[in-house]
Amino acid sequence: MSEMPAFLEYTLIFTFVVVALSQIMAMIRLVIGPDTGDRILALDTMVVNAIGLIVLLGIAQGIQIYFEVSLIIAMLGFVSTVAYARFVLRGDIIE
Repeated sequence: MSEMPAFLEYTLIFTFVVVALSQIMAMIRLVIGPDTGDRILALDTMVVNAIGLIVLLGIAQGIQIYFEVSLIIAMLGFVSTVAYARFVLRGDIIE
């Protein structure tokens, strides 16, 4: 992070902290969630936060492969959230 301006470094550090805090709060909701729907939403939020952390890491290091990795994780996260929600609602994923 030495080639970027100082305000960008501070912004990235602040954003890392905020997204990591959001990830921790989603993990707490996953553990103490009173309902299954809350747990599904917490898992989906954790996937979105993980994508955000990966994109921030790519920006901080200046490596573009992280952006492609985040797209793959986004697709897998969407499919897994839909599959888990269908399993909870119907008891079967594929009919």
